[in-house]
Amino acid sequence: MATNKDLLAKALKYLSGALPLLFIGPAVIHNAFMNQQNNWHYLVLTIGIGLCIFGVYCLFVGLKTVMKSLFND
Repeated sequence: MATNKDLLAKALKYLSGALPLLFIGPAVIHNAFMNQQNNWHYLVLTIGIGLCIFGVYCLFVGLKTVMKSLFND
């Protein structure tokens, strides 16, 4: 059972992209809640939630791709 190294490299790119998003997203959300008196509050909150959702999506796709590269059909 050989590992598809090209597919594994692609998966690691997804996972390395998801890692900063999983830290930046909650920091942006925290910043939005600390500055509720600002007019940009809802925009910053929306961007933070979007970053978190995109980070979880990249994590899911990366793990799915790792499984596909390790266990070929």
